[in-house]
Amino acid sequence: MISRKTFVFLVFVLLAAGAGAVALTRKVQGPIVDVVRAQAGPFEHSIVVSGRVQAPNRIEIGSVITGRVEKVLVEEGAAVNAGQPLILLETRELKAALEQARAAESAAQARVASVRELSLPQSNDAVMQAEAQLRFAEQEYRRNRELRGQGFVSEARLQDLERLLAVARSQLEAARTQARAQDTRGVTAREAVVREREARAARELAESKLAQTIIRASLPGTVLMRAVEPGDIVSPGKRLLTVNSSSETRLTAQIDEKNLPYLKPGQEALASSEAFPDRNFKAVLYYISPGVDTTRGSVEARFRVPEPPAYLRADMTVSIDIGVGRKNSALTVPAEAVREAGNTRAVQVVRDGIVRNAKVETGIRTGSRYEILSGLAEGDTVVLTRGMEDGARVRTQEARR
Repeated sequence: MISRKTFVFLVFVLLAAGAGAVALTRKVQGPIVDVVRAQAGPFEHSIVVSGRVQAPNRIEIGSVITGRVEKVLVEEGAAVNAGQPLILLETRELKAALEQARAAESAAQARVASVRELSLPQSNDAVMQAEAQLRFAEQEYRRNRELRGQGFVSEARLQDLERLLAVARSQLEAARTQARAQDTRGVTAREAVVREREARAARELAESKLAQTIIRASLPGTVLMRAVEPGDIVSPGKRLLTVNSSSETRLTAQIDEKNLPYLKPGQEALASSEAFPDRNFKAVLYYISPGVDTTRGSVEARFRVPEPPAYLRADMTVSIDIGVGRKNSALTVPAEAVREAGNTRAVQVVRDGIVRNAKVETGIRTGSRYEILSGLAEGDTVVLTRGMEDGARVRTQEARR
């Protein structure tokens, strides 16, 4: 009969032998590795990048004239439309200046009309009278010169007539000069027109200044900051309101330069924010920077969002999935199965329980899979577990995907 102590010893020996046998078997068969099958099927190529919502333009609104604030028509947070009045300045002094300018313009217009309708006809009449007087003086002089030759008129009388003739000629020349000045191309008429233009410009300036007492929104947006109250004295250069422009929503992202061959303006993308990952929205690529950021090896890309969701905020982080191509049939493996060494890419496959290295030629890559152009066949068992040596014996288990 076997003693209890002997029985326990034998059990221990048998367990140790069993464990040794199991360990030896596992050593011979190799470790368990995760594997997947190379698959053929439809393949969509997309580039997934991280980007941000571009901050809208912020417009600083101020006054271009100095004045006292009469009313502020908006509060912070208010939505405003383009052209909407925001601030009213006092207008009494500028209205008086406008009335004065209008009166000056009316006087200048009256002066132009006076030159054209009164002075010019009077000058023409004066020319006609001077011409008539000159003809009479010439006739008198000729008649008396003949009489002087016959001895009927004295020399003194003839000299008086010569002086009268000279005066008549001088008066005609003066009348003609005056008429030329009143003509539309004359100096007096031109001066009157210039005065009218000056008065018109002064009136327009006064109207412009009066219009500037109403400070309006230049673009639609939202009032972010208000730094003015009724009674404040404002002057050019002082910020009164800050408006956040409600222009179209845009995204910006840095994309690896190696993806440049796949990008072109007009491509559609699907974006989502990290805060709301289950809500996608459409975006359209419209700009690719002509320069490359040498420190990051990337190019800037910008996207328009035709229908931005209400939850988007400036500088919010977003994920952008850009669809750049589709193939009806392509052989693919998970990107983690591909080992890269310089320009060479390889995978490890299991054949008859042995790990073998296989060089492969890859095509396009999505965020999670590589297209395999050569070096693998559909159904090949590809190793995902890292650190396996070429020629090692392994046991496989399908990785959950």
